[in-house]
Amino acid sequence: MATLKNQASQSAGISFYEKYLSLWVILCMATGILIGKYLPQVPEFLNRFEYAKVSIPIAILIWLLIYPMMMKVDFASIKNVGKNPKGLYVTWVTNWLIKPFTMYGIAWFFFFVVFKGLIPTNLAQDYLAGAILLGAAPCTAMVFVWSHLTKGNPAFTVVQVATNDLIILVAYTPLVALLLGIGGISVPWDTLLLSVLLFVVIPLAGGVITRSRVIKHKGEDYFNNSFIPKFGNVTIIGLLLTLIIIFAFQGKVILENPLHILLIAIPLTIQTFLIFFIAYLAGRKLKLTHSIAAPAGMIGASNFFELSVAVAISLFGTSSPVAMATVVGVLVEVPVMLTLVKIANKTTHWFPAENTA
Repeated sequence: MATLKNQASQSAGISFYEKYLSLWVILCMATGILIGKYLPQVPEFLNRFEYAKVSIPIAILIWLLIYPMMMKVDFASIKNVGKNPKGLYVTWVTNWLIKPFTMYGIAWFFFFVVFKGLIPTNLAQDYLAGAILLGAAPCTAMVFVWSHLTKGNPAFTVVQVATNDLIILVAYTPLVALLLGIGGISVPWDTLLLSVLLFVVIPLAGGVITRSRVIKHKGEDYFNNSFIPKFGNVTIIGLLLTLIIIFAFQGKVILENPLHILLIAIPLTIQTFLIFFIAYLAGRKLKLTHSIAAPAGMIGASNFFELSVAVAISLFGTSSPVAMATVVGVLVEVPVMLTLVKIANKTTHWFPAENTA
């Protein structure tokens, strides 16, 4: 019961920063483009700090994003994996057997068929790679917010996130490599494995160790209500600075192809709605309660965009359009997910009544 209460308090609703995330992305885009155009010395200087194609400054910033998220995941909840198994099956099948492939199919169709006359082939391939990186990474942080806003079961959401983080460790690399290969995109396996090690394995292990040590010495209430909130501003600053740097490198591409931001957003938005309804309606078909079906739909619909951005930069570089495509995922995430929250809250009558006994 304590864990349930603490998780609920962590997700007390969407913050001002999260609610207007799309606005902050637009402001970061403008700032980054101006820096790239009028202060080109800045990206040139940052380019000096690379190792194995990984930008050290951006790696540090992304660590500031991912590490606090990993601390929030309670792996002790794995013992509850047997509760609401149908809901977990919906989550796992949607996230890992459907979502990466529908993302590939929808993105390929739009970039190479629908927008063929608007996007050059080389850029279409880069944007497809960015979509693949997004599609293979289900959300692990913001889903707590979406679950809370739909009155989702907090304990179930914790188990969802914990199990998906474990699956990411083994499934993300081969899925990304497979889909990039199908798309005709060269896969540098060493860099891909290094990216997963840097941005999943190490922060996940660090988060688990930090969580267990703090709770052991200070208690779970202190960890959830005092320790974790200290990292709120760090995460925000890390994300905004990362976006500014990315757009500083992307300024030329964006100024030459301003329409492309919208064109990238269209298939990403369609994919988000599609995946939500696949999981949500599967929950209805299986007669799950709304508090299970709603978060099952939300975790697949939203993306672990921090990981996607990190891997895009590692594999293709900060100035690559691939990184820009993943950042567009950040741009559309909040308004689209808030729309899905409204849909979920208006369709509670589709599901059986909660058992309050």
